[in-house]
Amino acid sequence: MPLLRDACLNPCKAKLYKDTVKQSQNRWIDISVPLQSGMVHWPGDPEPSFQRIADIDQGSDANVTLCRHTAHTGTHMDAPCHFIPGGDGIETFPLDVGIGRARLINLPTTAIVSKDDLQHKGIQPGERIILKTRNSDARWHHLDFKADFVAINASGAQFLVDAGVALIGVDYLSVGAYEGDGVQTHRILLGAGVWIVEGLQLGGLEEGVYDMICLPLPIAGSDGSPARVLLSKTT
Repeated sequence: MPLLRDACLNPCKAKLYKDTVKQSQNRWIDISVPLQSGMVHWPGDPEPSFQRIADIDQGSDANVTLCRHTAHTGTHMDAPCHFIPGGDGIETFPLDVGIGRARLINLPTTAIVSKDDLQHKGIQPGERIILKTRNSDARWHHLDFKADFVAINASGAQFLVDAGVALIGVDYLSVGAYEGDGVQTHRILLGAGVWIVEGLQLGGLEEGVYDMICLPLPIAGSDGSPARVLLSKTT
């Protein structure tokens, strides 16, 4: 898949992310994927495009980039109205849900995350849970769409709702499977008020407890938004 096709990013001297997450000097780890023209996207959605429409090198006073992509591109959050009729938009996301302790659970051999995979993990009410699966073995955001990505099935979603989690994060473009009960998974979680963050890059991260910052853009009435997600390992 071609990346950085548009002239937009070359003058900016944008750097591709490394294969694994990068840790800044202040100990925060960015687990968001870079938004780039031609990147992987949900089948049927328009291809993401970032185009320079004003360029200093071409005589403009400023550089200006036009961004064309859905709200569910790269690292992003789902709002209740994504699958729930009359549900809230992403601008209602509570900041205290996105900022605080999160627990990363590693499921390296799981093909589909079900209740059986989660029920012995000691998940508690109010927890923010991030699931690392074999999706993180590859730089998936640089590759073509993979229909058999690891997702959470309806039984796993219902378990998370019954456990009372506040937020669930996953390491591919969707919390639910491409085929099968993916829609049901979304409806179970979003209908119960569980916030969803998708498209995390978790390569190189160990299982454990982290401080997290996860904030979407407050796009009024939107069914989702790109998000920047940071982790910091607790001591």
